[in-house]
Order: sequence, then C-alpha cells, then structure tokens
Amino acid sequence: MTSLSASLVRGAVTSPFKHPGRPGATLPTDRLTLPAAPAAPGPLAAYRRICGFPAPESGPLPLPYPHVLAFPLAMRLMTGRDFPLPVVGLVHTWIEISSHRPVQPGEALEPTVYAAELTPHRRGTEVTMVTEARVGGELVWESRSGYLSRHATKAETAAARVGEEAPELPAIAEWRLPGDLGRRYGAVSGDRNPIHLHPLTARLFGFPRAIAHGMWTVARCLAEADKQAGELRTVRAEFRAPVLLPATVTYAADPAGNAFALRSASGRVHLTGTVTRAL
Repeated sequence: MTSLSASLVRGAVTSPFKHPGRPGATLPTDRLTLPAAPAAPGPLAAYRRICGFPAPESGPLPLPYPHVLAFPLAMRLMTGRDFPLPVVGLVHTWIEISSHRPVQPGEALEPTVYAAELTPHRRGTEVTMVTEARVGGELVWESRSGYLSRHATKAETAAARVGEEAPELPAIAEWRLPGDLGRRYGAVSGDRNPIHLHPLTARLFGFPRAIAHGMWTVARCLAEADKQAGELRTVRAEFRAPVLLPATVTYAADPAGNAFALRSASGRVHLTGTVTRAL
C-alpha cells in the first residue's frame, strides 16, 4: 500500500507533463514482478468481507484478488516517466480475467505486470495493461485491463469500440452502498484515488460525489455470481458509468448466471459482464 500511495503522488506530479495525443508514442518495455508469496490472511479476509465473498477457512482466492495484489505494480508502470499517458484522469474501461486453475491462499503467488498496447479510441487513447500470476513458474491466472486517457481525436482515424446494448436481465438483488464505501475499499485495496474518497476531492476531478471503485463493483457482482453452480473461471466486464456514492443499485443476471449487469433505479447501466464456469 505504501508503494501504491507513492505512485499516486508521483502520478499527480508527472501527469501535467504528458501529452496523450502525441504521435509516435510508445510504451515502456519493463515487466515488473513481485516476489512470490502467499496471500496475507488479514487483508484477504478484509477483501472478502467488503466485496461480499464468503469467508471459508479454506478455498481458492476470489477471482479478482490477484489483480488487487498486482495493482501497485501497474501503478508504478503507469506513473513512470516513460509511460506516455497521464495517470490523472485515466479511466478503467474494461477488464478480462482468466483463472487457469484455482489458486489457494497458501500458494506462493508471483505477479508480473506489463503494458501491452496503445489503441486509438473515439474519445482518446486506450492502453492495455496485462497482469500474470505464476506459482512455481506455472501460469495460473492472468488479466487484461483497458485504461482510457481522454483527449481530442479525429473521428475519421479514432477507432470506436462497437458495443452491444446492455442486456435486459432480471433483477436478482438490490444493494445499498454507503457514502464511505470508497474509503473502506481503499483501505483494503490500497487504492486511495481521491475520486473515491470524499465528495470534495471527487469534485476536483469533475464528479459531484465520490464514486465507487470499478474493481469493487465487478468483485461484488462476481461474489453474487459465485453463488451459482460451477466455479468461475473467466470474466469480461465493461465499466459503463460511475456509481455515485451513496447509491442504491440492482444486480441483474440471466437464470444461468453467465451474464450480469449492475444498474441504478433510473435504469442507468453501470457495469455489464459475462462469465464462464468450470465444467
């Protein structure tokens, strides 16, 4: 968490000097790796509680948890001098996670993070960050995440993502999210981005109130999806609109639990996703 806080400060300092629309921008080739270690029981239990995962004495790590463990590495890369996009204002737009086998909390997990590609987007430039986790050299888990840096583009050259309309899924559960959710999840994950912590700091970045962490919303949905039969193996989630705190949101899913969405009482869709399960 200390290194993540330092990265947030470094990002605030370096962001004004970066120009995301600059032609010929390239990504750093560094691959950052944490020493292999098992998940710490205390932080893991706190993560399970805040995201709604069951807390068994034994059982595999929640599907998104290696992303949380490796996020300080991603932030270190994205706030480095040779990273072309300013981290301030960077928007997490999507995530794909694949678990090649269940990872037990006592296994020594070695996460590695690197930047894979820059892609033109209709609203700016998107970077894909990759996280891989190994146990004894075996690739057991990986994820790809898209982060958007917004800037002026030429419509004829910017690649627009073609997205399907959000599915009309039946409501399964309603959740009341407290105003301090961002602070509570930030304490667990180490992600203390000001947009999540307090209305005053969120307003500095154009939000009327603090917003929920995108990775909390997808984790909470996966905790609900995990109640269905079949172990979760992959997820693809699209972050469509921020959740302003406090809020009341509805989790919706198809009967098989393979497609899900998070929406507000007004019908605004905040998140959509699909999962696959072990046979």
